Amino acid sequence: MKVGIIRCQQTEDMCPGTTCFKVATEGKLAFKEAGASEVVGFVTCGGCPGKKAVSRAKMMVERGAEAIAFASCIFKGTPIGFACPHAEQIRSAVSKKVGEEIQILDYTH
Repeated sequence: MKVGIIRCQQTEDMCPGTTCFKVATEGKLAFKEAGASEVVGFVTCGGCPGKKAVSRAKMMVERGAEAIAFASCIFKGTPIGFACPHAEQIRSAVSKKVGEEIQILDYTH
């Protein structure tokens, strides 16, 4: 599966995304059902309240993503321990924009 990952802009200073890439390529955790996956894009939400996530998700789909994964920093708050207060709204808007045929994952690891 080809996947685009969206992460929290506030965590990019402390997290290079290493674990997100690792679990995707190895087909582990959130990618267990899909198996080994190719990351075709790795972007931020654009900062609070995450409005840029919608256009960025659409761009990744146009470039081959078959799924959009929200990095664990969005819904779980990893590594800062504070989940995004806009996570559900962002997910809903992204899902609506990319369509039902694109799988949405709520975490990576």
